[in-house]
Amino acid sequence: MRFQAETLAERAWRTLGEGCDERLAVGKAGELELPFPVLDDGTDARAPLAGVVAGLNAATHELCVVLPVDCPLVTVVLLQELAGACHDVDAAVPQTGPLPGAYRRTALPVLQRRLAAERLSLRDALGELATRTVDLDERLLVNVNTPDDLLAAEREAARSARE
Repeated sequence: MRFQAETLAERAWRTLGEGCDERLAVGKAGELELPFPVLDDGTDARAPLAGVVAGLNAATHELCVVLPVDCPLVTVVLLQELAGACHDVDAAVPQTGPLPGAYRRTALPVLQRRLAAERLSLRDALGELATRTVDLDERLLVNVNTPDDLLAAEREAARSARE
């Protein structure tokens, strides 16, 4: 899907690049043609948990922010808020759920155990981690999964630009 002048994946990649020292795209390598490399998550599972585990394992930093491609209104400032809230916990997430989120490598044992057991709900995994919920602007957390969602996100972006 395209949002404004870029695909959702390109937008997420750009946002991460503007706010992070390192960025990794994690998913099923070779599944989509993208203008950046994709680290294969190494599983058959189609669940965000698999991507978070692969990203934490591959990252060179202790703390990672995770941005799904279907959240086109997330800003660098929002990602920085999540990262800042994760200084003394395993994860910092918005009130809407586990993604986008900031995760520390200290979360890996729990996440890896759940992945191996095929307990793939990242939301449920938060109950086993030291987690902080961060109250963020829900308008920025809009999730785009359908053409109607995309239209709503475009309207919100236009409204925000006018403010």
